[in-house]
Amino acid sequence: MLLDPKVLMTIKSLPLLAKTVIDGFMNGFNKSTVKGPGLEFSQYRSYQPGDDLRWLDWRMYARSDRYYIRESEVETSISVKFLIDASASMNHFDGTLKKIDYARFMAASLAYLANLQGDAVGLYVFKDSGLFSLASKPDPQHLQRLYYQLEKIEPAGTFTQPIYYKELFAGSGRKELLVLLTDLYQPDGEINRLLDSLAALKHEIIVFHLMGQNELDFDYKGYSALEDLETGEVIEVGPQAKKQYQEALQAHLEKTKMQLLGKNIFYSVISTSQPLDKALRDFLVQRNKGIV
Repeated sequence: MLLDPKVLMTIKSLPLLAKTVIDGFMNGFNKSTVKGPGLEFSQYRSYQPGDDLRWLDWRMYARSDRYYIRESEVETSISVKFLIDASASMNHFDGTLKKIDYARFMAASLAYLANLQGDAVGLYVFKDSGLFSLASKPDPQHLQRLYYQLEKIEPAGTFTQPIYYKELFAGSGRKELLVLLTDLYQPDGEINRLLDSLAALKHEIIVFHLMGQNELDFDYKGYSALEDLETGEVIEVGPQAKKQYQEALQAHLEKTKMQLLGKNIFYSVISTSQPLDKALRDFLVQRNKGIV
């Protein structure tokens, strides 16, 4: 059972939080017995809690949405790079939870899952003062360094202005999985330019678009004005604003999805009020593409 993000906030240790999330996610794998046509049971068996995640067959998962251990699988691993938007808009609150807190929880949990599979994990933090980078490595000690850097993130300013993205993320020529956690707030299209550069490298890319539930529902509990966290601009909110806002938001999200799909970028809107299971499942499917 996955925990509500508000409950996760009570876990002060990020490594413990990541382990708790993934243990709960994996324990849900064996709730039902799976049977299906064409499965070679001499080679596969259903996942059991405690099995080594490195032997899960992600290609079988992608085809059947079920979890199997491949008895004689050659170990495969990839490089997974987590890209975190640390601009000021990631300080947006929904209740007591900030977007950056949710991004921290998600990145830590996904990195823990990737590390269990033998993947190298790296971290890149984008903010106004520049770009922090932690190169990808597969060892557990490196994972602890990643947790430490996640805990240090303090959003400020605007998103990093374009730099030598292609050179930075070109890697060693191997296919990589790049996971961007962002609210996609970009006054000057700077995040789109980043994604254009990354898409040209032919890596697998996931964009998790983080939104507060109060943003999705336009529920600001009686406030008559809203302030832009990055520009300071104040916008008055009238009685007709909710309907107009929600119509414009849905059109914007659909347009964004189609634009990114056109670049072969996987796109998922995630509410910061929901548990992490959707993000974890999306991650596993896209990771499978990275090793094909």
